Amino acid sequence: MGALSRPEEVVALVKLRVAAGQIKRQIPPEEHWGFAYSMLQKVSRSFALVIQQLGPDLRNAVCIFYLVLRALDTVEDDTSIPTEVKVPILQEFYRHIYNRDWHYSCGTNNYKVLMDKFHHVSTAFLELGEGYQKAIEEITRRMGAGMAKFICKEVETVGDYEEYCHYVAGLVGYGLSRLFYAAGTEDLAPDSLSNSMGLFLQKTNIIRDYLEDINEIPKSRMFWPREIWSKYANKLEDFKYEENSEKAVQCLNDLVTNALIHAEDCLQYMSALKDHAIFRFCAIPQIMAIGTCALCYNNVNVFRGVVKMRRGLTARVIDETNSMSDVYTAFYEFSSLLESKNVWSIFQIDDNDPNATLTRKRVDSIKQTCRSSGFLKSRGYHLDKSPYKPILLMIVLLLVAIIFGVLYTK
Repeated sequence: MGALSRPEEVVALVKLRVAAGQIKRQIPPEEHWGFAYSMLQKVSRSFALVIQQLGPDLRNAVCIFYLVLRALDTVEDDTSIPTEVKVPILQEFYRHIYNRDWHYSCGTNNYKVLMDKFHHVSTAFLELGEGYQKAIEEITRRMGAGMAKFICKEVETVGDYEEYCHYVAGLVGYGLSRLFYAAGTEDLAPDSLSNSMGLFLQKTNIIRDYLEDINEIPKSRMFWPREIWSKYANKLEDFKYEENSEKAVQCLNDLVTNALIHAEDCLQYMSALKDHAIFRFCAIPQIMAIGTCALCYNNVNVFRGVVKMRRGLTARVIDETNSMSDVYTAFYEFSSLLESKNVWSIFQIDDNDPNATLTRKRVDSIKQTCRSSGFLKSRGYHLDKSPYKPILLMIVLLLVAIIFGVLYTK
């Protein structure tokens, strides 16, 4: 019922469901490619949907790029691997992708399957064009070295935070820009803009995943920089306790404000893209990031459980993102929601928040960039719960069931 909380999202959800079914029917017959695309669906359904926008050669390269980095990330994330074992694996991972026989058992669930059967990924990698291989090798080498550095180092300063996010996500932006260039469809984007594309996504994920990371077993993962969180608590884990809610939310808002500095770079990067498929591939995750920032801002539930955009809104973003006008509109509307959503008496950022002035400045700057484009529309995105009554939702569910019945009998 929650996924259908707004009737205007039903059509988008139906389209998303149909698209997901089409992906399953399009899995290549070769064992290694079949494994790659099936695994992609299991470790990231949203990415598996978005990647379908790309042409066959580029889609294969991006699929393998994602799985290689996901495998690298699985090694980094597994806190049960001793440091003396983990660091050399991270540093040498870029060599392993050329070895069809290499695998390393770690991680859990689907990630463990990915690592146990990594030879399929290597086999597919070796079938890519040389330009794609070199780009993937370079980014894997640099990312592995960066991850190894932070295995032995805490994220202390804001500078450390920027550096860590660069290694694990900014370099992904570099790599994708190089893959787009190798495909002959885009100019090579400036590294600074490619970096911001990755950092905006990574910082949003780090903010949203506080509770999951702090409760990691056997050892917590801590990516929030001490320079920021120490202004509000003595220990990072203190934020998960209810008595520290006020300070926890202030720290959260500080980090959201920090992430927003990348938004205008992301808009500039996307506005320069020429290929429609690549544009959608890049734009949809960025809109999800600004939406998630708006949802997390001033939201104590980040410290209580899982906070994420509802499926219906996600489906609308995927369905409706087709032009820079759509991107400017989404960034404008989600920035406006961030500015107003949690203040009940007045529609503005709470002046009592220590970072209110800076947050307002960054939100205003994003909104001004969107307004000055001259391409704003109205989408009516909402982050709150449904205003509709249960009986209406039951009718909507019945209609959806009928639509699915028609679609799957054809």
